[in-house]
Amino acid sequence: MAKSVLVTRQPLGRALEIISADASVDLWGGDVSMPRAELLARVASVDGLYCMLNDRIDRELLAAAPQLRVVSTMAVGVDNIDLAVCTRRDVVVGHTPGVLTEATADLAVALLLATARRLGEGIEHVRSGRWGEFQPDLLLGRDVHSSVIGIVGPGRIGSAVARRAAGFGASILYTGPTAKPTLEQEFGAKRRDLSGLLSEADHVMLTAPLRPDTHHLIDASALRLMKSTATLINVARGPLVDTAALYEALRSGWIAAAGLDVTDPEPLPADHPLLGLPNCVVLPHLGSASVQTRTEMAEMAARNLVLGLNGEPMEACANPEVYA
Repeated sequence: MAKSVLVTRQPLGRALEIISADASVDLWGGDVSMPRAELLARVASVDGLYCMLNDRIDRELLAAAPQLRVVSTMAVGVDNIDLAVCTRRDVVVGHTPGVLTEATADLAVALLLATARRLGEGIEHVRSGRWGEFQPDLLLGRDVHSSVIGIVGPGRIGSAVARRAAGFGASILYTGPTAKPTLEQEFGAKRRDLSGLLSEADHVMLTAPLRPDTHHLIDASALRLMKSTATLINVARGPLVDTAALYEALRSGWIAAAGLDVTDPEPLPADHPLLGLPNCVVLPHLGSASVQTRTEMAEMAARNLVLGLNGEPMEACANPEVYA
């Protein structure tokens, strides 16, 4: 019997071609995410699901999909997928680590520079017609070169950020569950516990995965540990940061500025108070948003899906124990 697949958003590149060569495809053609009821109805009779990071793959969905054998997400993070239930059901889950590392690290540094050097405020200053004669104290920001940059979560992306930070002559701190000898040997990075890193760093870069133990890792007490001149950058997942606490920190001057590529909730409502703060730069989750990277992600997710449907090892599997 022919394999059937549900694709929850039009993918880039040759992704559909790759899937269609091996299975019949039901493609959601909307410009927004599939409504939950639609997703639950259409997943009922498929063997494979090609999804995005904003599709919730939970116990309810898996119960509605008795034939489902493979889930492939066009993302590195799988916090939207209940891996434990998938594993118990022998549903193999594919994701796309590696291909987005460099693009996301580029964006992290761009966001750091934009935030620390107050580029958004500068652009608004010019567009609003307020640009006048030279002022020596106009929109003074914070240096990135020769600063202390703290990386929370020194995995693939965090390590790529460290490599870029070294090019700025920055001193690098990191915190994570295990030591990273390569970072220490190549870039002179020093390991700290979280509180030590927060208190020492001029710029704190969040590149950690979202797990129960990292939810609201940066809360009010963590923000209070940071320098009043410090910058917080989040290119990982929004719920790493307590949004209400961050708003208070920025409003009250606990820290100098924040740059967010991810938020909680996501997207932020247009009237959210964070968006009214001049010292907060918010982007619409652009970390991997280059043509080349998003195309590679889409096609890797498609290959993962086909491999999973054929009972072959995926290029990247989030629950490899299913193969045991």
